[in-house]
Amino acid sequence: MSVPATALLETPGYLVADSRGRVVGLVECPMYGTEPDLPDALSVRRKGFLFAHRRHLVPAATIEEIDETAGVVELSVERDALRSFL
Repeated sequence: MSVPATALLETPGYLVADSRGRVVGLVECPMYGTEPDLPDALSVRRKGFLFAHRRHLVPAATIEEIDETAGVVELSVERDALRSFL
């Protein structure tokens, strides 16, 4: 299940969990690629001191659900399947 692009605009600060319930990190900001005014991915910063500068690219197609009451983005893939960048 893919979420609407406008839902990605409201997720900075949300916790991101993979399909097994493991924490991936916190949403930093939406990322734009195919269209300049609609985001199609999220930049997620890893939690922890050692990997504080690593980020994951979370495409909108991998998001299973956004729980606004709990502030959690649930993914349909494991965190090992996500691309990382600096």
